[in-house]
Amino acid sequence: MGLRKILTDKDPALHKVCKPVEKFDWKLRKLLDDMRETLEKANGVGLAAPQVGILRRVVIVDTGEEILELVNPVMVATDGEQTGAEGCLSVPGRYGLVKRPNYAKVRAQDREGNWFEAEGEALIARCFCHELDHLEGIVYTQVMERFLTEEELEAEEE
Repeated sequence: MGLRKILTDKDPALHKVCKPVEKFDWKLRKLLDDMRETLEKANGVGLAAPQVGILRRVVIVDTGEEILELVNPVMVATDGEQTGAEGCLSVPGRYGLVKRPNYAKVRAQDREGNWFEAEGEALIARCFCHELDHLEGIVYTQVMERFLTEEELEAEEE
């Protein structure tokens, strides 16, 4: 495994639509392993392949109980609404106010190509939406209402 450099939002790779994964081989397994190590080192909740310079439809999400590997993910259901602070490893030190569904269900493939579904509420739903946006070339700063101030962030943490 190895750490990958996380691109910042100024990098043009973060603003491109990703291609589907077609080969479920050692390169994909290495990418997933490297992304896991990179996410853990960065202390993040989710990471999409374009954030490490790979324009493929690959996402990992740390649910707090497990790390989900989502290959070729598709949003299949959303419900409710939440508005809150959202950050990104590619936009270090900044947080924005973003409206997202409160529930989300995705259909994806695992590292072997097997299809499965995963669902979550609150932070997990927000993370699914945020990471799938990356696969479409969208960074949260493009969909946020505004950046949050330090005072607003501190109030959200209380």
